[in-house]
Amino acid sequence: MAPSAPSINSTMSSRITTPRPSSYRYKSEKRGMTYNIMLVGQSGLGRRTFLNTLCEREVIPPSEAPNPDSANVADPMKFDTYEVNLEEEGTRICLTVIDTPGFGDGLDNTSCFKQLQDYIEAQFDEVLVEESRIKRNRKYRDHRIHVLIYFIAPTGHSLRELDIESIRRLGEYVNIVPVIGRADSLTVDELATFKQNIMRDIEYYKLPVYNFCWDETDGEALKENRDIMDFIPFSVVTCDEVLDNEYGSVRVRRYPWGTIEIDDESQCDFALLRYIMLNSHIADMINYTEDVLYENYRTKKLEVGGFAENDEEAAEDGDDSSENGDEKKAA
Repeated sequence: MAPSAPSINSTMSSRITTPRPSSYRYKSEKRGMTYNIMLVGQSGLGRRTFLNTLCEREVIPPSEAPNPDSANVADPMKFDTYEVNLEEEGTRICLTVIDTPGFGDGLDNTSCFKQLQDYIEAQFDEVLVEESRIKRNRKYRDHRIHVLIYFIAPTGHSLRELDIESIRRLGEYVNIVPVIGRADSLTVDELATFKQNIMRDIEYYKLPVYNFCWDETDGEALKENRDIMDFIPFSVVTCDEVLDNEYGSVRVRRYPWGTIEIDDESQCDFALLRYIMLNSHIADMINYTEDVLYENYRTKKLEVGGFAENDEEAAEDGDDSSENGDEKKAA
């Protein structure tokens, strides 16, 4: 067995030396933080085990063996929703995960792009409608996607046309974090070269993946985020097995020739990715979705709909005057 890996928190201390306080997290400690993640990638890249490993419990049970008679027929893409309540460092997280089985499994995947875009836009539209109500629902549940984890097949070469088109179409609406699924199928040198090729493609095609350095006002956080950018795309290895040894429980993926400890930062980036997704950057993901992505969508939507900013202000002035009139009548 490989040597025991340190805990996630101690693992991260070598990369992130100073904890990042988040008022968003502190305010959400009691009432729970609403957080929505979407998983996108072709079948066989480990989305199910990724979610189970991320949540440290079985969220999606093992799938049944496919019917041999229909194995050559690709199922249409669908959206499966899973809700999990987590607690990270005293903060309750109401996590909703949207899985997308069937994505990219057909010969023509054009409809997949449109389905994903329509789904993400629909969540924006729900918020837009809710904001326009005179009396809003105080218990409204925000379903906007805060993070889209995009699984890249470990081909060892570069991004495929499917990957390029997906990221290009969706990056305007959601924070895309690219990961290499089943990274254990590559050697250390192959993985390093593959990461370089992917980043070269991202820069060449100007693909809008999530930029961890979007907020440059915090110098200390900016240095940390620049270090994180060096790990993109994250190499991911997941597991369904936990072994006990003299140092405690260790999450591993077992092979005939040995094991990989998925929380060991020297073997894959899963521990770092989990820490980012559920701890250090959760507020950043939410804030960027609400303050940048949604606001850009809202502005375009209202402009196309002929509801200009001046009309919006006039409507607000009209509401204020009518409310003042009602108060006078009541008096």
